[in-house]
Amino acid sequence: MTGKERREQLLDVGRRLFAERGLDGTSIEEIAATADVSKPVVYEHFGGKEGLYAVVVDREVERFLAMATRLLSGEDTMEKFEVAAVELLRYIQDNSDGFRILVRDSNPSSGSGTFASLISDIASQVEYILGDVLANRGYDPKLAPVYAQMLVGMVAFTGQWWLDARKPDLEEVAAHLVNLAWNGLSKLDPKPEISAAAKRRLRAGQ
Repeated sequence: MTGKERREQLLDVGRRLFAERGLDGTSIEEIAATADVSKPVVYEHFGGKEGLYAVVVDREVERFLAMATRLLSGEDTMEKFEVAAVELLRYIQDNSDGFRILVRDSNPSSGSGTFASLISDIASQVEYILGDVLANRGYDPKLAPVYAQMLVGMVAFTGQWWLDARKPDLEEVAAHLVNLAWNGLSKLDPKPEISAAAKRRLRAGQ
C-alpha cells in the first residue's frame, strides 16, 4: 500500500473498532492486528490511538455538519423538514459506525463533548431559520434559541433511539418526527406520512 492507502485503511479499521468499543475499549495492539500491520506503523501515521480517534471524529463531525447545513438551506416548508428528517435517519442507517462514534461518549444534553458541541452548532444554524419563522407568524423571534434547542434535541435523541431500535421504518419515524415538530401535540395527524412532494425530492437527490 502507498502511505495514503495505509492511512485510509487504518482510519477504516479504527472507525469500526471505535464504533464497537469506544476509545478506552480499543487498544493500539488491536488496531494494528486488525489492519495486519505492526504497532509502529500506527504510531507513524497518527502518533497513537488517540491521534487516530481524533481524525476519525473530526471526519464524522465534518460529514454530519455538512449534511445538516445542506438540509437546512432553502425555503422553510413542511416538505423541507420531511426531507431533512428522512435524510438524517438515512445517514444513521447507512453510517451507523460514524454516528455511534459521535454519540458514544457524549449525551446531547450533557453540555460537553463532541456530540454536544455538534448539536450546539446545528442548533445555532436553526436559530436563524426559526427567528424568521417565528417573526412571520407573530411570535417573538428572541425565542428562536429556545425552540432551536427543543427541535434539535428532539431529533438527536430520536436518532440515538432509532439507531438501535430500527423500527418503525425510516420514513414512518421521519413522518412522526415532522408531525410533532410541525403540527404540535394539539394538531397531530393520526396517521402521518411523508408527503408525495418530499418523496419526489428525495428520489431526485438519489
